[in-house]
Amino acid sequence: MNSPYFPGSGTVSARRGGQPDSTSRLLPIRGEGPVQTEVSALAPHGCRRRRLKVEYDNTGAAAVKTEPWEPPHWKDQLACIRKMRSRRDAPVDQMGAEKCFDTKAPAHVRRFQVLVSLMLSSQTRDQVTAAAMQKLRAHGCTAGNILATDDHTLGTLIYPVGFWRNKVKYLKKTSAILQEQFGGDIPSDVEGLVRLPGVGPKMAHLAMDIAWNQVSGIGVDTHVHRISNRLGWVRKPTKTPEDTRRALEEWLPRDLWSQINWLLVGFGQQMCLPVGPLCSMCLNQHSCPSAHKSSPAKKPHRPTPPSRIKTEPENEAAAEHKGAENDPGYRPGSLPQQIKEEDET
Repeated sequence: MNSPYFPGSGTVSARRGGQPDSTSRLLPIRGEGPVQTEVSALAPHGCRRRRLKVEYDNTGAAAVKTEPWEPPHWKDQLACIRKMRSRRDAPVDQMGAEKCFDTKAPAHVRRFQVLVSLMLSSQTRDQVTAAAMQKLRAHGCTAGNILATDDHTLGTLIYPVGFWRNKVKYLKKTSAILQEQFGGDIPSDVEGLVRLPGVGPKMAHLAMDIAWNQVSGIGVDTHVHRISNRLGWVRKPTKTPEDTRRALEEWLPRDLWSQINWLLVGFGQQMCLPVGPLCSMCLNQHSCPSAHKSSPAKKPHRPTPPSRIKTEPENEAAAEHKGAENDPGYRPGSLPQQIKEEDET
């Protein structure tokens, strides 16, 4: 059957990667009571030294047990967040990655479109990402079509997503890898996903959840990172989303990992705002340690020296691609004139 996704071909089956080996090494367990070891050594000239008796007192070692940590009011706080999110009317509910793919496309194309929408979403509002994906789908959002599209046209289609110049490059490089190694599909494990240009841990975990229906970890973006620290859901303050992910996964039940991103992102878009959170309207205002605390004032804008400009402030757009925006191989003259004029203002 002919299809716009399979020119002159039949169906394409999805491939899944193997699961990591779960076999763990078992270490011998020491018995109770003092452990005695006889140590003998040879002195110079072959004379045997006297034997030394060494004792390791580990009688209390088995009794020492670290209690698992969890935030004191997290269950009540989560229930309140669910109640505040019950209307499902945040931007993420209407324009998140779950809503940006063509539901009529073949499975491997849907997965590719999920990954593309996640790549475009970094440092970009959901409304802008959704508009870019709508244009890409109308153009033909497959790995093959992306490769066949010149940079000029691709830049026009995704503009004005954040760091769109970089993302043109990432989309081209990633599409080439996927077309060559996966037949236009995406990797079915986190390790394979994070190797792709422009794909970081947050995107990889969300892609696993949305595209493959597998929970591999918590997708932590700026909203989840901010709210987790405000609520005290991390044992100690974290500096990066990846640190927050590890801290949350230490205590949050695994059956909540898939929900927590959606819940907190919408909550952060509507209530727990980056600046001026609506604490007086929040159901958690009496249990949140950060409630009613003034947000830090914005510093006056100062021009950033060229040597200190960050090409990607969010670390999840792989560090090895830092500086791609200034890559001499990218020709500014190939960009649409209207984009250049708007970008310079």
